[in-house]
Amino acid sequence: MKNLIIIKIGGQAIRQLTERFFQQLQAWQAQGKQLLIVHGGGPMITTLTTQLQLPVHKVHGLRVTDAQTLALTKLVLLGDAQPALLTQLNQHHLSALGLNAADQQLLTGTPLDQQRLGYVGQVTQVNQVALQALLAHQIGVLAPLALTTEGQWLNVNADMAATALAQQLHAEKLVLLTDVPGIMHHGMVMRSLSPKQAQRLTAQAVITAGMRPKVQAAIQAIQAGVQQAVITNAIDQPGTAIIKTEVVL
Repeated sequence: MKNLIIIKIGGQAIRQLTERFFQQLQAWQAQGKQLLIVHGGGPMITTLTTQLQLPVHKVHGLRVTDAQTLALTKLVLLGDAQPALLTQLNQHHLSALGLNAADQQLLTGTPLDQQRLGYVGQVTQVNQVALQALLAHQIGVLAPLALTTEGQWLNVNADMAATALAQQLHAEKLVLLTDVPGIMHHGMVMRSLSPKQAQRLTAQAVITAGMRPKVQAAIQAIQAGVQQAVITNAIDQPGTAIIKTEVVL
């Protein structure tokens, strides 16, 4: 889908979207772009599990997900985060449709490491035909959940889900929204970054734990043929673009 732009939004960001965000979506639609938003809900899930006095454990940034946590994750993503985002899109006269893995088996997945992580998965297959039809006339708003072929729900990291979608749908652009304007180096935003540079800056602790999954996701997308992968705090700002070839720092 050469005109497809995939945007990943964290749960915290859903409550903090600016007018410029919606204006950029409108501009992209006017250019004939198809838009798919993959939304998270991590902070809301953590708040709810804490209130219910359930343990919160993470391994390398992935939430360990037992049966209770999985039920709460589905509740937050499909009952709170997604409706909140859809409401804002509707208020800005943007036609959007809430989606999840159970809609025509949009996302098929397998467990990552059930013994250590529980019901945490990765996306292995995307129903491309169904998504192409759904995105033809409206913005898709998709929760990062997958279903196994046996019908078991899986919790998927939103960055990983957005990357898998960008890879399998051959998206034109992947935008990973975060709370900083890009990758900072010597007090300035890096406009571009290669995989080799990312590895070097990670070893130097310039790229730290919170940014590492996003950088890795962007690298995977570029290496799979996505034309652009950008890490930014605003979709109308350049942020840090991940590129294949190394540039001088």
